[in-house]
Amino acid sequence: MARAFIAANLPLQPAPGIPDIRIHTATPRSGLRRLVAGRNPYWAWCWAGGLALARHILARPRLVAGRRVLDLGSGSGLVAIAAMLAGAAHALAVDADADAVAAVEVNAKANGVDVQTLHADLLEDAAPAVDVVLVGDLFYDRDLAQRTASFLERCRLMGVDVLIGDPGRAFLPLDRLELVAEHAARDFGESGAGEGSARVYAFRKAG
Repeated sequence: MARAFIAANLPLQPAPGIPDIRIHTATPRSGLRRLVAGRNPYWAWCWAGGLALARHILARPRLVAGRRVLDLGSGSGLVAIAAMLAGAAHALAVDADADAVAAVEVNAKANGVDVQTLHADLLEDAAPAVDVVLVGDLFYDRDLAQRTASFLERCRLMGVDVLIGDPGRAFLPLDRLELVAEHAARDFGESGAGEGSARVYAFRKAG
């Protein structure tokens, strides 16, 4: 049901600043309330951290080419799609919201890439069997940020590379991060002049 609703009511639009990727994006006429029943449909728009991370990967395909990628908290699937377009061997998009997983599937199909999806919360689990974890816009809530950082630490201890895209949200663990790049990117709903920007970070091991 969710896949059909998204395909029918959220028109395909180029991701902001990334014209080669098209995402089913909500408009005032999409009638999202009929689908989400009070839940936050964050997956229906592109956010600054994911946009910066997707731009970074597409500009530097060596980061994911031939590698197994996990897109954690995937939302629309933008980052997983970018990874596949950049030559990743495999991309797994994981989200705790079933509607987000449906959106990833519809968006991946629209962009002609194969992205595996999983409806789950992995944050209490062991590090998965991947080479790279990509995280966009997950540090907006204190508890979620702490759980995410703990999960990423387990990934780093297993030798997994971790890249984070974020525009400077409140609970970003800056003491664990190394700045890699900054890209033009505007958060959904952000107002004011100019495009805005978000940064890409590498997550360091503790100690």
